[in-house]
Amino acid sequence: MNNYETVFILTPVLSDAQVEEAVKKFEDLLASHNCEIVAKEKWGLKKLAYPIQLKKNGFYTLIEFKGEGTVVADLELAFKRDERVLRYLTTKLDKHAIEYAVTRRTKVKTAKV
Repeated sequence: MNNYETVFILTPVLSDAQVEEAVKKFEDLLASHNCEIVAKEKWGLKKLAYPIQLKKNGFYTLIEFKGEGTVVADLELAFKRDERVLRYLTTKLDKHAIEYAVTRRTKVKTAKV
């Protein structure tokens, strides 16, 4: 199994419940493909670098998961079909990126405490 992380941006016109429902949809898709979700981070409403579909903000979410390579195509197809998704990016993590992600997560946890 490979390690991946995906970041997607949801449209800012959604309510908190709608954002939760959209994120849950993608988590369920990963679970249906026997993927293990390692970490999930909600970055919240952030300003975009440039307008997308006349929107200047978006809800950012990062999901780090382990799975087979075939799941990426299905996940990105689901992103394309969902009109709530403005942008997405899925990357395969090498051993250095995995180490960095672990240290970043521990820093975020200690900063919140």
